[in-house]
Amino acid sequence: MNSITRLTGRSVISLLVLFLMMATALPIFAADADFKTISSEALKDMLDEKKSFTLVDARTADEYQAAHLVTALNITEKDFDKSLALLPKEKGALVVLYCNGVKCGKSKKVAAKAKAAGYTNLVVYADGFPVWEEKGYPIVAGADYAKKIETTKFTPAQLSVILKEKKDAYVLVDVRDEFEFAEGHIEGALNIPAETFASKSGVLPKEKGIIVYCNSGGRSYSAYRKLMKLAYPSIYQAILSEWKEAGLPVVKSQL
Repeated sequence: MNSITRLTGRSVISLLVLFLMMATALPIFAADADFKTISSEALKDMLDEKKSFTLVDARTADEYQAAHLVTALNITEKDFDKSLALLPKEKGALVVLYCNGVKCGKSKKVAAKAKAAGYTNLVVYADGFPVWEEKGYPIVAGADYAKKIETTKFTPAQLSVILKEKKDAYVLVDVRDEFEFAEGHIEGALNIPAETFASKSGVLPKEKGIIVYCNSGGRSYSAYRKLMKLAYPSIYQAILSEWKEAGLPVVKSQL
């Protein structure tokens, strides 16, 4: 009986040791899957100084044709094997990859493919095209780049119902300046000014509908376009002046 007890005890200890070893190994595996990142400013400096590196746009061919960073090649995960010859022959050469911002996984997926192919100096520009464009840095624009888009709009009545009955399924964003937001905004709205919208969009969940609004539509249209480039699936626009004209309330906040 004592032998059985000792054996059972040893088995439990062995299992615990194995579990701890596995738990310790997991973070190492996760860290190995990540890549170094580079800021917008550092990448621009590299381009301005004509540093030797390969820049890869991991977005779709349509997105690349619409607009992309100067000197960038288009290599998607799907077509990686066919596009492998575009990468430098020297496997230690610097390769920088980007896609549509911090919530876009395309650049990391292509980087993982490149790593599996033997490339060892891979860096991800996590902010991606929308932030680069927002900062006014150089891009190569296609023929349809400035083409006007049709937004999906909510009337004041529709928005009022959504905020009362379905608010958990949406995020309402006021894209005006901070002082305008403080003077009066729709209750429950976040404030992300249009001029820095892409760089601060990481707080917006992709699994919810995103509703952007401003006073008359210009800035919310800009934010809407940025959300499209960030690949948000459900985007809507509302107009604050129409909300006020309908006699619906706004709230104030302190700066």
